Amino acid sequence: MPAGRSKTNFEFSAGGIVQDGDKLLMVKVQNLEGRQLWTFPKGHIEAAETAEIAAVREVEEETGYRCEITKPFDKIQYWFKHGRKLTKKTVTWFLMKPLEKTGTHDPEEILEAKWLTMPQAETVARYPSDKKILAKLKT
Repeated sequence: MPAGRSKTNFEFSAGGIVQDGDKLLMVKVQNLEGRQLWTFPKGHIEAAETAEIAAVREVEEETGYRCEITKPFDKIQYWFKHGRKLTKKTVTWFLMKPLEKTGTHDPEEILEAKWLTMPQAETVARYPSDKKILAKLKT
């Protein structure tokens, strides 16, 4: 590979759109640029995990809620750059319902976890992929 060219990375994540009545569970994170914003809980699929197992695990780690998948929802792909590294990320999303509160959010990754109404979620969502999720939920 020529000098100055970066190779493309591929990341695979899974996450949950947790619904309880008219509320959605969202998490506040600090992104790679250092900005704080609200998004849906998700994380990397570990070796030997299915997307379903990873989504349930990540939602509980990031929110403190043990949840159950109600149905597959969407698969979203996007590109991002961190330094000189270009990454294509694929996120598999599942609709979920909360079963029980088992703890609190992971303070290493998550600044806050909170239940929001659809209008509140639409107001705070910043990522284009999250806006697509919210639009699809309304259809």
